[in-house]
Amino acid sequence: MRRREFLGVVGGAAASWPLLSRAQPVERMRRVGALIGGAESDPEFQARVAAFRQSLEKLGWSEGKNIQIDYRFTAANRERTESFAKELVALQPEVLFASSTLPAAALHRESRTIPIVFGIVGDPIGLGFIVSLSRPGGNMTGFTSSEPSISGKWLGMLKEVAPHVSRAAFIANPATSSYDQMLRAAQIVAPSLGIELVPIRVLTAADIEREVQAFARGPNSGLVVPADLTMAVHRDVIVSLAVRHRLPAVYGEPAMVVAGGLLSYSTDLIDLYRQSALYVDRILRGAKPAELPVQAPTKYTTVLNLKTAKSLGLTVPPGLLVAADDVIE
Repeated sequence: MRRREFLGVVGGAAASWPLLSRAQPVERMRRVGALIGGAESDPEFQARVAAFRQSLEKLGWSEGKNIQIDYRFTAANRERTESFAKELVALQPEVLFASSTLPAAALHRESRTIPIVFGIVGDPIGLGFIVSLSRPGGNMTGFTSSEPSISGKWLGMLKEVAPHVSRAAFIANPATSSYDQMLRAAQIVAPSLGIELVPIRVLTAADIEREVQAFARGPNSGLVVPADLTMAVHRDVIVSLAVRHRLPAVYGEPAMVVAGGLLSYSTDLIDLYRQSALYVDRILRGAKPAELPVQAPTKYTTVLNLKTAKSLGLTVPPGLLVAADDVIE
């Protein structure tokens, strides 16, 4: 694999924050609650949490010395998410970190006073988390995972790498993603690409298997899989189904391509955890979430799996190959 380094979503803004505020001495133990949507054993979520921890350490926070972080991992289970949200709020931390939409919604229901930083949320305004991106209001702020228009980009890339595709399933869990918002954007673009878009809403791994198997019976089919906690937790299921049924697929998470998927186009999700730690730091040092703007991604990366492309009998266009930031040989 080769990788071209790129700037974090708010790297420039972070660099301009006063260095003096980061260097101020911390005299007492502070408490943070972190509700993580993935499984604790999942290497992808381990990498994301490690980035969060390392970012805090660089800002002067040492676990067990001046900060205590209470982690809870939900594996996209709604009941577990609700239970852990109550548990974390009861601990009365000074800041709560919600990794994505489902944890953020659960924490939002439990507290309107404890500051909450969310890491990967597609539509925070539509979900009622904030009033506006520039002035969030309330007790929540954080980072969005993508612009709705990215859905059209996914479809365009699918058509580019697999020109024969004339129907595409748009598959995700509306409870753990901004599904409807992204679907509307995709529906605008699909006709111009000669693609019939088939919405597929799923909740569980069993749903994914049943729906993809049924969809794959049609000819010239492909998949579009947005960044979604449910898809991330069940990435092996969705990727194996795509391979088994020879479905070209474009994903919203690079980890899908590492797991054997064909192609992804997304922001750096691990970096969003890293950037979230910067906001946690600022709040611990006195900033108000209502005054911290929600940051939208400005840089995206493309990951391509050539081995999967060859197994599907696809010839990757030279332009796409050159544009890829990561290529898995």
